[in-house]
Amino acid sequence: MAVPAMVRLLRERNITILITSQLIFVTGSALLVTITGIVGSRLSVNPALATLPVSLIVIGTASATVPASLLMRRVGRPVGFTVAAINSTAGALLAAYAIGNASFALFCVSTAMLGTGMAFGQQFRFAAAESVEQHQINNAISLILLGSIGGALLGPFLAANGGAITPTMPYQGGLLVAAALYLSAAFLFSQLRDTASVPEDANTDNHPRPLGIITRQPLFLLAVLAGVVGQGVMVYIMTATPVSMHVMGPHDLDATASVVRAHILAMYLPSLISGTLVSRFGHRRMMTIGAFLLLATIGVGFVGQHLMHYWSVMVLLGLGWNFLFVGGTTLLVHTYRSNERFKAQAVNEFSVFGTSAAVSLLAGTMLHTLGWQALLLSASPFVLLMLVALFQTRGDAIAR
Repeated sequence: MAVPAMVRLLRERNITILITSQLIFVTGSALLVTITGIVGSRLSVNPALATLPVSLIVIGTASATVPASLLMRRVGRPVGFTVAAINSTAGALLAAYAIGNASFALFCVSTAMLGTGMAFGQQFRFAAAESVEQHQINNAISLILLGSIGGALLGPFLAANGGAITPTMPYQGGLLVAAALYLSAAFLFSQLRDTASVPEDANTDNHPRPLGIITRQPLFLLAVLAGVVGQGVMVYIMTATPVSMHVMGPHDLDATASVVRAHILAMYLPSLISGTLVSRFGHRRMMTIGAFLLLATIGVGFVGQHLMHYWSVMVLLGLGWNFLFVGGTTLLVHTYRSNERFKAQAVNEFSVFGTSAAVSLLAGTMLHTLGWQALLLSASPFVLLMLVALFQTRGDAIAR
């Protein structure tokens, strides 16, 4: 049932544009995930700062979440997304220039710029939800995430094979291709129908509620926590993995890229069915499964550091993220009215990516000082907190 419903959604122009744009932005993200920690370790004189450029991606995302929502509320989704695409084009070009000039400082600036572009890209799923009928929201969100599969394949491929374009500077080539892709996304957004002016709730008495009332809803808090834990744990472990494998461990770049590719596929491939699973089994069960998959991630990673262990860790991490993130996002859109969406989305995005920024900063220090196993173990209290929250909110109903 899920695939025919998604095929029908593809006839919507907005959905097609957003899927393509998701592919482009995830290509850039996957490329950066694969190479940024490695480039950072080579350009930085302090090994503990190797993951700083990765952290600045997440910091850039977190710092731009609220401005992104406010800008799109004022000028609309198409203009906001176009600004993000142009900014990301400039960031990718600057990153290529920084590598060519061995400038760690400029490379950090470039990754922060790319992070701000990703903050806008995170709104693709909300734009998709606003573009369809209420009963299609779950599948629309899943379909946008499914568009990431192409990026999951192309990003690591560019990381491993970009040297064919710039043989003397292997990582520059992939960044130049990413810049061209971001620029093409800017042209796509000119064809996007604005969803910032979708009709408000049918009941005109439903005036926007104060933000405090919206954020005090138990299920709103649960939805935000699902994003915080899912994204935070994923970023924390994902940031450290390429460094642990390739810089501190014996695995080559091709093996590292293949593990990152498997991780990103595991993040997005379940979106073929996750929207339908949410509709059939409910948000709570999906998020519970996701939390247990994250616990399994920690357990498998604790066993060893051979290639099969890293591969299993990253696949389980991707699956756990998908179930938590899709479950949390689809729950979130049911906890606010249409005339409250921008401020509610801004709170969610800032919470999710602010936390991700903090943990990504910790990842490099934790990895270099205490090691891989300690890093994994330190993520477990947050997953347990998610399970406790799911248990405590059982029986709560959505109130809009």
